[in-house]
Amino acid sequence: MHTDQIFYRDLESPVGKLIAGATGQGCCLLEFQDRGSLDKITTQIQKRHNLEMTGNPKAVLDQLEFEVNQYFKGLLKTFSVSLDMRGRPFQMAVWRQLLDIPYGETASYGQVARAVGKPQAHRAVGRANGKNPVAIVVPCHRVIKSDGTLGGYDGGLWRKEYLLDLENRGASQ
Repeated sequence: MHTDQIFYRDLESPVGKLIAGATGQGCCLLEFQDRGSLDKITTQIQKRHNLEMTGNPKAVLDQLEFEVNQYFKGLLKTFSVSLDMRGRPFQMAVWRQLLDIPYGETASYGQVARAVGKPQAHRAVGRANGKNPVAIVVPCHRVIKSDGTLGGYDGGLWRKEYLLDLENRGASQ
């Protein structure tokens, strides 16, 4: 059973402002604010969850904020905040697979496609990646092209590079 509201708050990060959202079930949104207007972001998440957003505090947001801060300090490699993600079955399969890519490592779009049982669907994996509503926690930034180049990233390639560099430094410690 889902709560009737999505709670949200703004978070600061070294790669720009984020908007975080949570239902009573878990984190449903972590998005770069400059990726689109706040109205566009909230409309998308409200439609996906069929819930209204409110600015009231929520314990899951406290945990998310703490974990995001620890991640950017290089002190957290695995998020434990609960998730409440909703999408089409293929999107959900891709997002679950992203959670299996270890910190400091990458996988190609093709590898993710094979892992979800759709070996020819590397472009669809890219589209699902772009629809990931919980950036950083669900590490879509860890998916790269098969030739080792970064490929796309809706949050901006400079952010993808920053996140991968941060994890590479942390993984070697």
